[in-house]
This record gives sequence, C-alpha cells and structure tokens, in this order.
Amino acid sequence: MTESLDVNGVTIAYRTAGVAGNPPAVLLHGLGDSAADWDTVLPDLAETHRVYAVDLRGHGGSSRPGKYSFELMRDDMLAFLDAAGIDECLLIGHSMGAVVAELLALAAPHRVSHLVLEDAVAPRPGALSRPPLQPPTEPVPFDVAVVNQIRAQLDDPDPAWWEALSGLPVRTLIISGAESPIPHELLADAADRIPDATLVSVTAGHDVHVEQPTAFVTEIHRFLHPRA
Repeated sequence: MTESLDVNGVTIAYRTAGVAGNPPAVLLHGLGDSAADWDTVLPDLAETHRVYAVDLRGHGGSSRPGKYSFELMRDDMLAFLDAAGIDECLLIGHSMGAVVAELLALAAPHRVSHLVLEDAVAPRPGALSRPPLQPPTEPVPFDVAVVNQIRAQLDDPDPAWWEALSGLPVRTLIISGAESPIPHELLADAADRIPDATLVSVTAGHDVHVEQPTAFVTEIHRFLHPRA
C-alpha cells in the first residue's frame, strides 16, 4: 500500500512492508526509478525488517517541485525519518539514492545503524562525467528536470562530500556490480576512506538488486550478522 507524508515542503510517497515493530529499513532508489524498483528484494528484506521504500522527490508518487539536489533529497529524508517516527534505521541506497543515503549518514550518523551503498558513493571531483541529456521524446514516470540537475552535481560535486568520508562513523557496506560502468576503483577508494567499510563485488551490472536479488540480500545479511 502506498502512503505519503508531507515533509520539507514536499509530499513524499512511500510503501511499507514487514511487521511493525521490527527494525526499520529505509530504501532509496536510483535516478528515474521509484519505490517499485525494490520489488525484487522487498519480500526478503521484509522478513526481518519493517521496510520503508521511498519515492524521492520528483519520482513516483512524490511531489515534483522542479528543484532538485542531493542536499534537498537528504533533507527530505531526514524530515521523513522524523515524520515516520524512525529514530534509527538500516539505510540502503542505490545509485543516486546511495549518494543521498551517504549524505544523510554524514549529516546525522545517529539516525543510521548500518549503511548499504549499491554501486555508488558520493562522487569524487573529476571521477565521473555526466554531460546534460536532451529531454526524452516519450512520457516518463518522473520529473525530467531532475535528470540534469542531479547529473550536474555528479559532474561537479562538492569536494567536501568525498573528504568527509574519512570521518563517517557508520558501519558501511558497498556493493559493487562487477559488470557496471561505475568505476570499481572509485568504490574501492571510498571503502578505503570510510573507517568501517566493507566492499563486495557481485557479478551484475549497475542494478545489482534487480539482476542478482538473492546475492544482494545475502551480502546484506552477512554484513548485518557477520557471525551468522
């Protein structure tokens, strides 16, 4: 069932799964996707967690205010945690959502028990090139304006994001798609900078949770329960 909360000047739509009272897990999708993108892993994650799969601003059923940035999405999610009554959560982000998740963990580490970053980290200056795209000719299920505003930040990121990784005090799992175009070296460098980070590689492209859902959930389980 889709619900919504008004936070930070926008309406954020989200889906829940799992038993209320179980540890909360918040899932943040990639650019152009929505909460539905997590359907491949939602049932497994919901066995142990109360899952909140969120539509980030400009996507799915959430507001399309026309103004987008990683910082705005981070602030949306901090306000969402407050409004949903989530004090601390397992935070899982894919691609764009991974950057949002990382910035949230940097700003409020006490709100994140464990951080999972799927095939993305906060961009390092000069590491990625994301030139502007032309608007699509067919209708899309997201605000077209979000694409180039986010790509501009990937192309010219705030260098403080990368520098701050060395002080991230949250246990972190980085899941790399072995066949993804995202440079593995970038993810490895980030794992080296984060004090308590684990990097694993799964034989998949950029969408590990879609292409290899069982392996994705297995790696998260090993991360959360290293002696299990």
